[in-house]
Amino acid sequence: MMRGIENVRNLTTRGSAIAMRRKTTHPTDSELEILQILWSNGPSTVRQVYEIVKERRDTGYTTILKLMQIMAEKKLVSRDESNRSHIYTAKYGQEHTQRQLLSDLIVRAFGGSANSLVMQALRAKDISSDEIHEIRSLLDDLEEESR
Repeated sequence: MMRGIENVRNLTTRGSAIAMRRKTTHPTDSELEILQILWSNGPSTVRQVYEIVKERRDTGYTTILKLMQIMAEKKLVSRDESNRSHIYTAKYGQEHTQRQLLSDLIVRAFGGSANSLVMQALRAKDISSDEIHEIRSLLDDLEEESR
């Protein structure tokens, strides 16, 4: 009898964890791919997004449709239902989404330290002299603003 109660508790706990994950507004990798298409192409139908995604990888129309419906539920996109073919638009700009994801990464992977993130990012790949110049310019601007 106790095992049955423990199993119910475990299922309830796991179910809650799954429900919590689904409520997150952070886009998955597949959702980010769709957002990048919407940012590049502007408002689009499911068919238009599907045509672009299928050139990159094997996928089905209904998969893209379901993803975009989930994205609408998560408020990552807005959906215009005034026409037969619904038009989807990214709800937030690319920079806003990148900042949100980066803030989350800083907290989860770098203990809240932006310095650690920047140091790891700079060490992770070869940086061109143009990129170094751009980074220096940004740092100079930030330093000037903080005075």
